[in-house]
Amino acid sequence: MNQYRWEDIHLGLKADFEATFTEAMMGQFAELSGDRNPLHVDPKYAVRQGFASPVVFGLMSSSLYSRLVGLYLPGQYALLQGLDIDFNSPCFAGDVLSVEGEVSYMNEAYKRFEIRARIRKAADRKLVSKSTIRVGFHGE
Repeated sequence: MNQYRWEDIHLGLKADFEATFTEAMMGQFAELSGDRNPLHVDPKYAVRQGFASPVVFGLMSSSLYSRLVGLYLPGQYALLQGLDIDFNSPCFAGDVLSVEGEVSYMNEAYKRFEIRARIRKAADRKLVSKSTIRVGFHGE
């Protein structure tokens, strides 16, 4: 886990990582969220709708933006203050997802910055979602 402080943050600072969701994780998310839409939990329904398998929940995949902020950019002292997300294409259990973020705006007076972030499928670089993330600091 990174421990960037305000003094460490600068325009263009980047972080990236990869992640994969499993079918078991999708089941856990359905249980936690209460979202049992068949597009996410019923393989036969998903296929009838034109997908290869159940679609990963949008908010499940976008939870990777929280990981980006909480572990990588800035890490321990992060205070996630907002997300604007556009979903571009579905992803599925087993897809390796590449998460990339870059500091694109800083506000010295409020010690707040923004990250322009994207999630892509690692195999073909297809865009899954993009986000503007607003981040502040807490603690030490």
